[in-house]
Amino acid sequence: MSPRRVSAVARKEFLHVFRDPHSLAMGIAIPMFLLLLFGYALTLDVDNVPLVVWDQDQTPASRELVSRFSGSRYFSLRAAVGDYADLVARIDDGRAMVALVIPPQFAARVRTGRDAPVQLIVEGSDANTATLAISYAEAVVAGYSRATLLRHMEAIGGVEPPLPLEIRPRVWFNPELESKNYIIPGLIAVIMMVIAALLTSLTVAREWERGTMEQLISTPVQGHELIVGKLVPYFAIGMLDVAVAVLMGEFLFDVPMRGNVALLFAMAAVFLTGALGMGMLISIVMKNQLLASQFAMVTTFLPAFLLSGFMFAIANMPQPIQVITHVVPARYFVALLKGIYLKGVGLEILAGEATLLAIFGMIVLLLANVKFKKKLVY
Repeated sequence: MSPRRVSAVARKEFLHVFRDPHSLAMGIAIPMFLLLLFGYALTLDVDNVPLVVWDQDQTPASRELVSRFSGSRYFSLRAAVGDYADLVARIDDGRAMVALVIPPQFAARVRTGRDAPVQLIVEGSDANTATLAISYAEAVVAGYSRATLLRHMEAIGGVEPPLPLEIRPRVWFNPELESKNYIIPGLIAVIMMVIAALLTSLTVAREWERGTMEQLISTPVQGHELIVGKLVPYFAIGMLDVAVAVLMGEFLFDVPMRGNVALLFAMAAVFLTGALGMGMLISIVMKNQLLASQFAMVTTFLPAFLLSGFMFAIANMPQPIQVITHVVPARYFVALLKGIYLKGVGLEILAGEATLLAIFGMIVLLLANVKFKKKLVY
């Protein structure tokens, strides 16, 4: 491989990128926009669930229960309704997601130590949010029940019975349980995979469509030199995107970086090499910019978003889908990013993922070199 010929191809590609504002926008502006959009819009935290209350008892005991709901960060009290029809109407039109119904004689039943059932009506069209809302409501009611039991035991001069089992949770790596702390690192992998493949999926196809491939074929440049030379500018842009994403995660989203930054960039370089090589392979095979860009989007964005473990836990997927995820390179980069960002671990733990990423990069580059034929095909 001649460094001179590779640098000449790389210089040509750099000039094309800098003279084409669309390429620059796709390479730099779009990743920043996507990170901002997904970083702020995409959240799995369930806070401020809209709540309405129908308090049929109107006693200090019932108002205390309502105050426990309204004082929680998980619920937002929107209104107190006076009848069942108003309650149903507010859930139907989306003004409320959860309704708390406190029956008459609630305080009397609590005071005498009898069961005091309350009703919780949940709008369940969003099953995940509804499940979390029910869990939060159960926790609020459990806290109220415990406080009521303590007051009752104090009133009769008794001793609080010990709990047979008490859970004291301790959350590692993401103690605040904020979804952004694992969404932002995963977003870096998804965005880099899509942008890298889209950028290079147009390079060789563009040469064929514009008729400049004939000129390149007539030069002494070898096929592998052409591929490497064309990858160099986009590799530089990709690493710049990684740097911008890391800075945005640190200073804009306050995502903790507990691991080695140098290791993060090293793994990003390995991942980018494979993603760029995949785009180059698509471009060589398709020889059409429109087809290449569409195929690159289908083969990068959807698998990276759905099958990488970024949004959905792979362990919860059906077994055949879990097998398919092993051929999605973003799966390994997402695991690397989360391990470096949140756990602060190194290659002693992540060596398997790093090795598989390197193997993927070598395979796609080898396939691109094999598929590229330095000759005219009619």
